[in-house]
Amino acid sequence: MASRITTLLTGSAAATAVGLSLLAAPAAVAQQAAPQPGAANTAEAAAQDNAAGSQAEAPLLIGHRGAAGTAPENTVAAFKDGRASGADFFEIDVQLSADGVPFLFHDDTPARTTNVEGVFPDRANDPITSFTWAELQQLDAGAYFGEEFAGERIPHLDDAAKVATTETGVYIEIKSPKNSPGIEQLVADELRTDKKWQKLVAADKIQVLGFDEASNRTFASIAPEIELQQLSSTVPGPETLAQWAGFADSVGTNYRTLTAQNVADVKAAGLVIGVYTANSPEAVQHSIDLGVDAVTGDFPIQTARYLDGGKPFPAANGVEIVDSVNNPAGSDVQAETGEHVLLRNTTGRSIDVSGSIIRDAANNILAIGDGYVLAPGAELRVYTGPGTNTAESFYNDGTASVLNNGGDSVALWTPQGQLQDIFAN
Repeated sequence: MASRITTLLTGSAAATAVGLSLLAAPAAVAQQAAPQPGAANTAEAAAQDNAAGSQAEAPLLIGHRGAAGTAPENTVAAFKDGRASGADFFEIDVQLSADGVPFLFHDDTPARTTNVEGVFPDRANDPITSFTWAELQQLDAGAYFGEEFAGERIPHLDDAAKVATTETGVYIEIKSPKNSPGIEQLVADELRTDKKWQKLVAADKIQVLGFDEASNRTFASIAPEIELQQLSSTVPGPETLAQWAGFADSVGTNYRTLTAQNVADVKAAGLVIGVYTANSPEAVQHSIDLGVDAVTGDFPIQTARYLDGGKPFPAANGVEIVDSVNNPAGSDVQAETGEHVLLRNTTGRSIDVSGSIIRDAANNILAIGDGYVLAPGAELRVYTGPGTNTAESFYNDGTASVLNNGGDSVALWTPQGQLQDIFAN
């Protein structure tokens, strides 16, 4: 049975040659890109030929929140994974504490990714910016992702500069600026006065970005020498793009909504086009095929392997995610037929998937119980909600949906922590 990756290779016109011109993208690091080879020798040969062939540049690669797929987001551990991938940049989210210290954290509240309920029981849903720096340092920002990350703290802005290099720089997203008055000036001052940040700026390894147009305009007026990216969930029309070109250098958007016309419009405005958050090889390839200049994702290590013509999942045992039914008819967690992820054994041998987990982009986890051995070609549906377990179905008995109806990415991990596959829709 053909694997999903093999199908991608043989079905994509870009499978034998992937290359982009980066327009005005700063300090692009030339890489030769090639899709991940599947089991077929012809696909491996094509990837090898491509890796040894043209010198066309691959898209810039950016690790999202460091490398949020393999380490707890916005922690030093994630930044180190981003650096280890060889990515051009890793991305961070900066906010200001109640006493004005710049710290790195994505959400508006601490509930999802810290142990706040155990440390400050009545403040789980308080604004993260209402905590002082000393209070933030009492929170564990790693244990939610895995025991091996227990003790990871919420980083200071400068911690990112300590990990970054002149090969792997930093995308600094100004997060929820309305909750951090004055953050634009503080970030600009830090980039100009701190020696570690100065070195990165001099190497063209810093970009500042954000969704808030007013905040971006403010930053551009304060520090016009710094590359600036306007984020938007969709690409607007030419008139708005022309206005953005007055203060921004690039546009970043959701790859799920991007069209070839969008790409053409952005480039016609003289702007660079990047996408977020492309996690699966297919999502990355789709973005490349559209002609984007930069790809941001949670799995930069795996994406770098893919772009280099290697196997993104070298420890894969042959069980793949072939579908994710995020929005079934009826309730997402209705009994027996709610939202679920579909796995398939693509090999000719039986594989034990007991104890494996499926983790989505928001770190929601679906587990697989004991006794699940998939015969060759067999499928297993892993449900969020309740139902009767069978050889073909396992139910997590959850009461709330976890798969994003607007599109999600899900990763399959063995009990030993080996990444098997990533699927996105």
